Amino acid sequence: MRPSTPLVIGALAVLTTGAAAAQAPPGAGAGYPIDPVSVPRPALAALRISDGISIDGVLDEAVWSQADTSTGTWIQVTPAPGMPATEPTSVRILYDEGNLYIGARLYDSDTGHLYVPGLEPDFDTPSSDLFGIAFDSYHDGQSGFVFAVNPAGALYDAQTFNDGRDVLPAWEGIADIRTSVSEDSWFVEMSIPFATLRFNPVEGDQVWGLNFFRRIRRNNEDAMWAPVPLQYRVYKFSMSGTLEGLTGLPRARNLWVKPYALASRLDGSRQPVTNTARDVGLDVKWGITPRMTLDLTANTDFSQVEVDAEQVNLTRFSLFFPEKRDFFLENEGTFAFQDVSIRNFRTGSSSRSFRLFHSRRIGLSPTREVLPILGGARLTGRVGERFEVGFLEMQTRELGGSDGGNSLAAENFAVGRVKAHLSGGSSIGAMFVSRQETGTGSTTADYNRAYGVDGTFNLFQNLVLSAYAAGTDERSPLGEQTSATMLQAAWRSDIVNVSGLYKNVGDGFNPGVGFVDRRGVNRYFGTVGVHPKLRRRGVLEINPMLDVDFFTTLQGSVESRSITPRLNIRFMNGGSVSFNYADRYERLFEATSIAGAAVSAGTYEWRESSIRYSAPASEVLSGSFSLSGGDFYDGRRTSVSGRMKFRPNEHFSLDLAAQHNDLELAGTDFTADLFSARLRYARDTRTFVMGFVQYNEATEELITNLRFNLIHAPLSDFFLVFTERRSLVDGITNAVLERGITLKGTKLLAF
Repeated sequence: MRPSTPLVIGALAVLTTGAAAAQAPPGAGAGYPIDPVSVPRPALAALRISDGISIDGVLDEAVWSQADTSTGTWIQVTPAPGMPATEPTSVRILYDEGNLYIGARLYDSDTGHLYVPGLEPDFDTPSSDLFGIAFDSYHDGQSGFVFAVNPAGALYDAQTFNDGRDVLPAWEGIADIRTSVSEDSWFVEMSIPFATLRFNPVEGDQVWGLNFFRRIRRNNEDAMWAPVPLQYRVYKFSMSGTLEGLTGLPRARNLWVKPYALASRLDGSRQPVTNTARDVGLDVKWGITPRMTLDLTANTDFSQVEVDAEQVNLTRFSLFFPEKRDFFLENEGTFAFQDVSIRNFRTGSSSRSFRLFHSRRIGLSPTREVLPILGGARLTGRVGERFEVGFLEMQTRELGGSDGGNSLAAENFAVGRVKAHLSGGSSIGAMFVSRQETGTGSTTADYNRAYGVDGTFNLFQNLVLSAYAAGTDERSPLGEQTSATMLQAAWRSDIVNVSGLYKNVGDGFNPGVGFVDRRGVNRYFGTVGVHPKLRRRGVLEINPMLDVDFFTTLQGSVESRSITPRLNIRFMNGGSVSFNYADRYERLFEATSIAGAAVSAGTYEWRESSIRYSAPASEVLSGSFSLSGGDFYDGRRTSVSGRMKFRPNEHFSLDLAAQHNDLELAGTDFTADLFSARLRYARDTRTFVMGFVQYNEATEELITNLRFNLIHAPLSDFFLVFTERRSLVDGITNAVLERGITLKGTKLLAF
């Protein structure tokens, strides 16, 4: 199959049939466009007040007019980097003995077309008008907190590490927010308790890192108060502005206690007996010092977490399933030892390929069954100005055995991480991970140890170097070489992106609390591309590139090869289209199961192509469509997938997805299909209903997950969750494999 001509014709058609030429942004002329690296960093002074502010979304208190303001020229990051924002924005900051207050007026010439994709916490920020603020409260240029608000008052909050490389949306902070909309502006009024933020309670004045961010969705426009290059985000703290005037800040105890209580019922043909339970548990967060936090958990429960999305595996390697549990996601960046993926840098790999520590291995079996967690502790924070440390200890209970089911031994998990932060966002670190069976004899207990050193170095603003060396040790090694190494370099300028990667993974390298997709290989990857900004005929950016990827055995024989020219096109309205053409080679040293078919040993060469289109996410009806096809080992494959999202307003959304794979493989024709539907309804920013239904044609199972969530107080929830796994195989005696319902309530007590 050689579809190169259709791809070229399709690309030319897209480039020549765009919408009307985009208008040049205002402000062109003297001094523009500016260089975001060399422009001076702005500063804002906070004003101390004696009386608190009424948080109602209306900036009508007289004290607001007395505060310093950020009014001035905000600079676009996109679509016209370095040019003035198309709409002005004014932000003021006040504080008293307990809270920080943020008041923002976002002028807008068309407030009737503000886009709000949802009311839920951590809403879909790329598809929304929003105002964001980032605090580097230690002023170390490395870590901090981000808050973003849409015009309906929904809050996105996150913790960031490593100068913006790692972002953790699972972090939650207490904040009171109200918004309002007028004919020419929308307003944000926000109160953040100082107990929510971590900072040094030193005597005298403090200086924090600070940046503001604004998205005007209908213009596909992002702008910042302290501008940064396109490849970075607002939490690039080494380039932030400053917040001044803070003095006499409180020395909070920073103790949060969060108990929970639940009642549940679980039955189905996979359950020997109907299981009913009532349980209680506890999470504790204690700021031991301003820079060190201890988290404790007892009888840990994650019954409210959304079920995994099903995946079709058309490869011969393990699939990656992400962590979704808040306890493990919080401060995850401290424990990141993995293949590096950096926004807007093409690195050729990601954390979905390798992680020395993957918390999902704790409390979940290899078949994704929930294992009971007795409890655990996590200590994270800073020692001095440069060193970041993290320690994690978890203990699971023994499961099964007494009722005829599979027995899983109790296990202890221990993780230690230390990282030294260098200038310019660079860092070096080390990690140790242990998995140990408990409750069995020392001569029979299984164990697994993993350890390594890593480093990431930012040079010249455009160059990122990263490397690691790791090893494992266990009772029964899988192979002779138990080490892994990686070296990677990535360069991105305004026009060019280039990267190269070398990785060696031993046949016996097995991080027992981590993830590695492929063992016993050397990998060589390189890519080169250009991404000029056109900003005409409806096209924002065109990005042709070439990827070359080789895997060899440890002895040097080629095992896999792909040469892939690509063309990505981004439009001014936020849509995009991409074309890929791949020339592939695979050598199987033994018969291998691929998508359930036994493929004989031998060498295989084939070519395939694909096209993908994504509609602007800001539309009421949006989505994506992809089509790929060509040869596949000794047969052929055609894959079609689509996703449609219907969002008529901020209260309701319906997301439908389908994937159809038609395969001819090992002399057999078969299909592998997935279908899913996700419905979300938000009555307001505290009351939510979510329904998620999946059908996996390969396993003939229908999975349903329904969840009601009421936020009855800050960071305090009530959940009602229903989950069912049903078999649709003809003639099955009991179609319900598993069915569970859970009532769970939590309450945050802050001291």
